[in-house]
Amino acid sequence: MTTERITFPGHSGDPLAARLDLPDGPHLATALFAHCFTCSKDIPAARRIAARLASMGIAVLRFDFTGLGHSKGEFANTTFSSNVGDLRAAAEYLTGRGMAPSLLIGHSLGGAAVLRAAGEMAGIKAVVTIGAPFDPGHVTHNFADALEDIDTRGQATVDLGGRPFTIGKAFVEDVTAQALAPAIRGLKAALLVMHAPRDAVVGIENATNIFTAARHPKSFVTLDDADHLITEPRDAEYAAEVIAAWAGRYLHLTPPAPPIGAPEGIIRVSEADPTRFLQDVQSGPHHLLADEPLAYGGTNRGLSPYGLLAAGLGACTSMTLRMYARRKGWPLTHVSVDVSHDKVHAQDAGTPAAGNIDLFRRRITVTGDLTTEQRQKLLEIADKCPVHKTLEASSRVETELV
Repeated sequence: MTTERITFPGHSGDPLAARLDLPDGPHLATALFAHCFTCSKDIPAARRIAARLASMGIAVLRFDFTGLGHSKGEFANTTFSSNVGDLRAAAEYLTGRGMAPSLLIGHSLGGAAVLRAAGEMAGIKAVVTIGAPFDPGHVTHNFADALEDIDTRGQATVDLGGRPFTIGKAFVEDVTAQALAPAIRGLKAALLVMHAPRDAVVGIENATNIFTAARHPKSFVTLDDADHLITEPRDAEYAAEVIAAWAGRYLHLTPPAPPIGAPEGIIRVSEADPTRFLQDVQSGPHHLLADEPLAYGGTNRGLSPYGLLAAGLGACTSMTLRMYARRKGWPLTHVSVDVSHDKVHAQDAGTPAAGNIDLFRRRITVTGDLTTEQRQKLLEIADKCPVHKTLEASSRVETELV
């Protein structure tokens, strides 16, 4: 993933700080991410979700709202409506770069903001909310003790998450006057509502109200025991994987043609978690995970590298047998291939090579009304599988450091 640090003018002209996370492979779509109340673009959940989406071909622009994070302007002078204005400004910036967003993602109050903004943006095909309130005024419970002072004095400094913030009267009046139900009902995009039942900041009933107010197509996915800020890496990764899989249905992600000379495209493997062994494996629109077992320091969330190699042999064997039986018109009804991998001494394998060699044991099960001769022929054909031939032949790996 490549990340660009950029700025663009917000609703009031103040420069807003942003990060544009770009896929290393094909760019299939662009998403715009709105962070939670008084948070920033750099909170762990935003970083992880953006990274996972970028690994799947979706560029993500995440930015700091006016007066927050590294963005300029006075937070005390902002409102919920100004946040919506910042979202529009972000969309205009992306459109100017030829990367108009088709996916909006909003976390907490940012989720309420994308629900409000979606109807005002052209080209939005899908909207995702994470822990979003149905009533934006819900956010005022975070500083309920200061509401009287804000009303009397026009503003007050409150402690939110251990940091001081000045909340103005205009913000309170604007956010409490919002009614999202009409905007949700009028949404002309698919909606995915994600919420944790144990969210102690924004209750699960908010997700129910958002989902009920929306028209189809709409979906709801629980985040189980995640907290409001999605602080656990596994929760953020799960959310990103679900978003990418769900959004693909509505964004109609179509990868470009593979490079000339690479008929099956390029397989790109990149770290998903630098602290462990988890890897993203990407080929065009296809994505999977590679990992190591827990016993070897991994998280066991994907096949091991040797497991992937064995899977290639098993898949190629099964496909080869099916292709042959189909061409011959044989009554082969099902194929399954069990593959195991081990290191054995060359002498045990009956080869002249010295040291250890790799041994792949392949156990093939075929079903159908097949004769003994047909079954024997299929066993012979298995050895003609292209991956089988590649593994048995001498291969050469050419490597360059970029």
